[in-house]
Amino acid sequence: MVVAPLTGVRQEPELYLFRGTEFKPERSAITVTHELLTIGRISVDIYPNDIGVDLEDVTSFGKYLGGSPSNVAVAAARHGRRTGVITRTGDDAFGKYLHRELHKFGVDDTFVAPVKEWPTAVTFCAIKPATDEFPLYFYGRFPTAPDLQIKADELDLDAIRDAGIFWSTVTGLCQEPSREAHIKAHEARDRDKLRIGQYTILDLDYRPMFWASEEEARAQVARILPHVTVAIGNDKECAVAVGEGTPDEQADRLLAAGVEIAVVKLGPEGVMAKTRTERVVSAPVPVETVNGLGAGDSFGGAFCHGLLSGWSLAEVLDYANAAGAIVASRLSCADAMPTPEEVTSLLAERGRLVPGQFATEGAAL
Repeated sequence: MVVAPLTGVRQEPELYLFRGTEFKPERSAITVTHELLTIGRISVDIYPNDIGVDLEDVTSFGKYLGGSPSNVAVAAARHGRRTGVITRTGDDAFGKYLHRELHKFGVDDTFVAPVKEWPTAVTFCAIKPATDEFPLYFYGRFPTAPDLQIKADELDLDAIRDAGIFWSTVTGLCQEPSREAHIKAHEARDRDKLRIGQYTILDLDYRPMFWASEEEARAQVARILPHVTVAIGNDKECAVAVGEGTPDEQADRLLAAGVEIAVVKLGPEGVMAKTRTERVVSAPVPVETVNGLGAGDSFGGAFCHGLLSGWSLAEVLDYANAAGAIVASRLSCADAMPTPEEVTSLLAERGRLVPGQFATEGAAL
């Protein structure tokens, strides 16, 4: 796997990072404002302080920033990256709270604006690690939510083009005007004109309550995949995107659609990433789970950090896997995102692949 400097424009096929060529690690030299720019959901997460009980039995809660793309921006900022998010809040106290939290985490909120007609979305959950149950309850999302009111004509397309990594999710395609805004953003970021070291990542993030059917979601994913260089999802999300099959079959279909890195999360078996020339599997990093809801977002932010750092694919996967495990062992999402020191410490403790060092176990080709 290769990460090359962010200089020059892809002119010839031999400059493409994965298209029939070997990926050679090289640190990205991004000088633009955002090393990572995400678009989509933001909410207030209301998480119980009482663990192991149903929501009706909870006696106290904590309040946190939430929403997957926003959490990913926070996670990458914890790794020292310059991040920003394109989203919308309600014109209310919770909206003010989310701006304050973004500032606290060092995430640029230039592209976060209020929508007067709809209140800021709120998400409750129950946390029952003993039975691996973390049910979510969405409030303020039906029939719509502020972050689904992002409009195409409001986008700063130059910022989207220039970002080192542009990250979006399938949920952002579930209704208008968000759908049109996501499509316009991706169309402005031509995959074949990305500079070396730039990536466009689609989180396959399928949530059935936001869609009429899997077929509807698959049709919208098909509109975005031609603009994407990295796709990330679990087996169910990959099945919605490209059909049922083994993880390798799903990854191969994503690669056939033009994606350059296909990442398939394997649950208790870890995570796999494939390019046209490489296949890597990172074994799980066992921890005592407290709340599994933020692990994927932590994985995403750490994955972006690894790409931008120029690490090998095996190093990126092990690092992101460990970052996700750390958040799974904690209560909240955004506030729980680990620092690089915490991730490398866990990797070293488990004999795993620390970037720049040799491992005794972990990622395997």
